Amino acid sequence: MKRALAVVACVWLPCSLTAQTDEPFGLPLTGEAAETFLHTANVVKKKGLSVGITHSDQYTLSDGTHTTRAVFKTIDESRPGVTNFQGGGFVVDFADSWKHEVAAYELDKLIGTGLVPPTVERTFGRTTGSLQMWVEKAKTEADRKEQRINPPDVAAWNRQMWEVRLLDQLTFNTDAKNIRNVLFDPTFRVYAVDFSRAFPPYPDLRSPKELERFSREVLERLKALDKPTLEQKLGRWLNGRQIDTMLKRRDKILALAAQLVAEKGEAAVLY
Repeated sequence: MKRALAVVACVWLPCSLTAQTDEPFGLPLTGEAAETFLHTANVVKKKGLSVGITHSDQYTLSDGTHTTRAVFKTIDESRPGVTNFQGGGFVVDFADSWKHEVAAYELDKLIGTGLVPPTVERTFGRTTGSLQMWVEKAKTEADRKEQRINPPDVAAWNRQMWEVRLLDQLTFNTDAKNIRNVLFDPTFRVYAVDFSRAFPPYPDLRSPKELERFSREVLERLKALDKPTLEQKLGRWLNGRQIDTMLKRRDKILALAAQLVAEKGEAAVLY
C-alpha cells in the first residue's frame, strides 16, 4: 500500500488493559439479539444530543435483563432540485432521512462489512424513526487524530478503514468527509454512523480515487447483490430509483477493483 491510513505518533491504552475493565464498551448486543432488543425494550430515560444537526435523542432502554443506550433519529426532509449549502457546495435532490440509517444497516449486513451498529425502525407514540444502538466508550476518528492515537495493529485498522470508504462510496454518503462519523471502541473495532444523507439517486461514485484496496469477501457479496434482494431487504426505506443507482455504483466499484488488480496485481489490491 502506498500510504498508511493511520497517522501515528503515540500509543493509546492497549486492548489487553481496556478489555480487563468492568465497564462495558462497544456494542452490548449484536445481530438478531440487538434487533429484538431495539424493537421491544422500554424507554427508561431520554435526552437530546448536543452534537449533530439532525436533532437526535439519546434513549436509555431496558428489557429487564439488559440496559443500554440508543440514538433515536426522526429527521425526514427532502428538497427537489439544487440545494446550496452555507460555506459552499451543493446537492441535487437533497434528502436527509432516518430511513437511510436503517437501509445502511441492512445493506451493511448484506455485504458483510459489519460497520454499522444495529439499527431498526421503531415508533414511539405517533413518531417513527430509526433506533440505533449506542457504541459505548467510543472515540471518533477526529479524536484519534487530535490525540495522536496509534492503533496497535495498523494493518487491521487500515482494512477496516478501506471498508468504511467502500460503504461510503456504495451509498454515496455525502457526509463521508465528516470523520466524527467514524467511531472506534477500546479494542479499535471501527463503526460507521450517520447515513441519513446517503443514498441519493446518483449513478456515479462520489470519490473513486479513495478506493485502492478491497476485501475479497466483500467483493463477492457485492457481486451477489441484485435488485430483487435489495427490494426485499431495503425496499421499505429506499425507493426504486435509489436502488437502481446504487446497483450502478456497485458495478463501478467492481469494475474499478478489477482494473486495479489488472494494473497492480491481486496482492497489492485484495485482502
